[in-house]
Amino acid sequence: MDLTDVEQVRLVPWAEGDFWLLRRTNSPAMTEHVGGPETEEKLRDRHRRYLELDAGRMYRVVLADGGETVGSIGYWERPWQGGLVWETGWGILPEFQGRGLAARAARTLVETVRAAVRETGGHRSLHAFPGVDHPASNGVCRRAGFTLLGTADFEYPKGHWMTSNDWCVDLDTDVA
Repeated sequence: MDLTDVEQVRLVPWAEGDFWLLRRTNSPAMTEHVGGPETEEKLRDRHRRYLELDAGRMYRVVLADGGETVGSIGYWERPWQGGLVWETGWGILPEFQGRGLAARAARTLVETVRAAVRETGGHRSLHAFPGVDHPASNGVCRRAGFTLLGTADFEYPKGHWMTSNDWCVDLDTDVA
């Protein structure tokens, strides 16, 4: 898929007023591959973590034309294979899915993180860990230029084990 043919997106830093988006993405359909919906208390904790990230950042994904919010994406530190890496994850609201917006947001995020690493230093790789049984998110990784490294088992959320693909982007190289 040629990403130049899809709608353009902007990444807007997560703000206090974005809690509504967490509620929207907390549906059974949106959380099917990550253990199901969270309680209101857990959502509030997540919102606070998004606002207070020391390393990394969360964003609203917004259509460049018109400014409509279509989902969220972000990156944060994760211990991985004896070191630290950046991890990313995203969610596009159901009414906007299937339009290439998640892949566009992921490519935009890669460039955002790459620029931050060049400016201030940091981890040299960005990973995404979608479940092996989640074809849409694995497709996003492929279309956004990530390389599949293999599989890994994760406990997420606590008490819920899943097998994920390990997709990676080397932040030291430019995307063609």
